Amino acid sequence: METDVLLLAEPRELLALVPHLLGFHPHDSAVVVSLRGARGRLGVVARVDLDDVADQRHGPQVARSLAAHLDRDGARRAVLVVYSDPDVPGASGRVQAAASHVAEAFDVPFGGVDVLLVGGGGYRCLDCDEACCPPDGHPLDDLRSTRANAEMVLAGSVVAPSRGAVARIPAAPEPARRAAARARRRRAATHAKAVATGPDAVARWRLEQLALWRRLVAGATAAPGVGPAPALLGRLEAGLADRRVRDAVLVALLPGTGTLAERALTRAGLDEDGEVRDAVGRLVDPATADAPGDDVRPAESVLEAVVAHGRRRGQAPALTLLGLLAWWRGDGARGGLLVDRALTDEPDYRLARLLRGALDAGLAPGWVTRGP
Repeated sequence: METDVLLLAEPRELLALVPHLLGFHPHDSAVVVSLRGARGRLGVVARVDLDDVADQRHGPQVARSLAAHLDRDGARRAVLVVYSDPDVPGASGRVQAAASHVAEAFDVPFGGVDVLLVGGGGYRCLDCDEACCPPDGHPLDDLRSTRANAEMVLAGSVVAPSRGAVARIPAAPEPARRAAARARRRRAATHAKAVATGPDAVARWRLEQLALWRRLVAGATAAPGVGPAPALLGRLEAGLADRRVRDAVLVALLPGTGTLAERALTRAGLDEDGEVRDAVGRLVDPATADAPGDDVRPAESVLEAVVAHGRRRGQAPALTLLGLLAWWRGDGARGGLLVDRALTDEPDYRLARLLRGALDAGLAPGWVTRGP
């Protein structure tokens, strides 16, 4: 679908598109949309809690951060969409405060901001008179018949009912989780034995884990919907707990890396470390970045299965990799939620903290920022 060009004269097309871009239906939210160039090419979409941007003390700074985020994206114009239930006490005051803070912050870089209000079963422009919008707004059902919504649905877009549902991964049945736990413990014991034996034994153990990863992804590619055996998932969970294995799995996902993941595990010299840095760096470089390929979804399914079968509070490695893959696909909302889950499991998990910082800074994958 050509979502690149949006006309401000058609707010319903924009409103229909926002939930698809976020991956969920926003509630009590302020969403800003970057429009680039003279034709209003769609740019970054960012969401914050309505209470945060409406806050009298901190709201202006939140709005300035959003303005800086869109400015880095190359926005020429901006739209603010406020989602609020009008029946909640104080809703009108929060909406006006949020709109005021954003309008002030967006005045210099973008010449102001167009504000759309969604809530109570309707939508309208905040500053419209009755000749433009009815007092209760246009019915939200109108958004279902838009071109934007129809084309996103045909493209397979699924919108979650809420932000929290975006990153929800249901736990596997208890017998399967117990089988995975037994395999994880056995595999962790072989790792400890390899460490005691020496570097060569550790390298062999790591290569076995990477080979297992490749085998499971190949299986998920060949037979979508048929999950790996719980014991294999438990073994992979133990492997991902090793930082070097986790990094090799990440490298294996990147296009054009060939056998770099294996070489990085066995040689681990300056040349290999440099190649790994270059490969990861290409994710954010507009000149060299590739969009994720068809193998990303099978990889995600394997990682989701690891989380579903694994320890309830010990999934930082798999959740962080899932967050990175979501970010790479351009799904920053899901990526951020998965990274937050990883940091809940392990607050000092370094890769998750780095990714959280990149998301907070509005860093987009290079293929997104490259433009047409």
